Amino acid sequence: MTRVAEVAPARALRPANFRLYFAARTTSLLGDAMIPVALSVGVLAAGYGATGVGYALGAWLAAVALCRLFGGVLADRFTARRMMVLADFARFALQAMTAVAFAVGTPSLVLIVVLQFLSGAATAMFQPGVASLVPQVANDVQKANGTLRIAESMAGVLGPALAGVLVSVSGPAVVFAIYAATYAISGLCLLGLKLETAKGTGGTSFVTELVEGWQAFRARTWLWSVIAIFGLYGCFVVGTSLPIGAELVISHLDSTALGLGLAAFGAGGAIGGTIAIRFRPRRPLAVGSIGWALFAIYPLVPALHPNLTVLMIGWSIAGAGIAFWSVLWSTTVQTQVPPELLNRVYAYDVAGSLVTMALGRTVAGPLAGVTGEVPLMVFATALGLFCAALLIVVPATRRLEVPRPRHPR
Repeated sequence: MTRVAEVAPARALRPANFRLYFAARTTSLLGDAMIPVALSVGVLAAGYGATGVGYALGAWLAAVALCRLFGGVLADRFTARRMMVLADFARFALQAMTAVAFAVGTPSLVLIVVLQFLSGAATAMFQPGVASLVPQVANDVQKANGTLRIAESMAGVLGPALAGVLVSVSGPAVVFAIYAATYAISGLCLLGLKLETAKGTGGTSFVTELVEGWQAFRARTWLWSVIAIFGLYGCFVVGTSLPIGAELVISHLDSTALGLGLAAFGAGGAIGGTIAIRFRPRRPLAVGSIGWALFAIYPLVPALHPNLTVLMIGWSIAGAGIAFWSVLWSTTVQTQVPPELLNRVYAYDVAGSLVTMALGRTVAGPLAGVTGEVPLMVFATALGLFCAALLIVVPATRRLEVPRPRHPR
């Protein structure tokens, strides 16, 4: 049976540290939610078309995927907070340059792509520390993850709407300037955290530390089992359903309905995060399979050509499901992996997930061209339910238990 780490008692969040961390994450998440709108409008207005938008957004995602593992090693070597602060200020500078480029004229597509690629690389340096800092700023890790997930969901609702208003009134340069400012705020908040003095790994080679992270990842059967199953789920359920679902909604209803449906998805995420704060299952991965099953509704709903009300209800349920899973999964990884290995293990986790979802988005169009959009979405739902069942069938994921919190006498 897999040996698991001790879980901290379920006490209140550490007020000062968590407030700063929460402020850092919510501001940067709000900026991240704004950028697809600003980037799409800016690139289209510059005359580079949908292909240019794809290059700009794809450059950011490609950099995150390519550099993620290196970010995990660097976070363990130089400490997570240091890497996160450096990444925030790097992203501030890069997005401020993008704002200036749009403000003074029409930037070249090459410049836009390069700046977004570098910003994605900085994001890859930032992300591994997101997992390891949560146990340091909160005694109740699950409550912290639930609270952060609610904030992420609300940012997903408010960010695109705010960006849409600002970009129509002031242009993309203003949105990029605000986007850059969110990173500056995040970095300053992270600098203000009062944490115990931490030492980086040091003393070993970069490759050795990378291998150690892989060995720690491979040694935990429950961990790599989930990532292996998510290889199917992320590619053919999450990856394909987002672009094809959007196309189905726009063709059957309109773009306004898509916006409202995505807003409902974000609101559902807030509900799922709230439920996850209060519900603490002894076997989190087995129970978390409910979240995968609920998200499998996402591709099915637009395939049914629903009215707006049904769309919003269906996608809100899907949003609640994936948020519920996300909180349980993050908490499990953060409490079951030793702190000195967490950044590197988390990097392997996220890199594997990100690659499969990116692959799904890439093959979604060609697959829909072969099978048809509706059959592909029905298949995605069936596969999603199958993958959710695998979490219960596979012994390593079904049997993983977390120890009950010990309350002080």
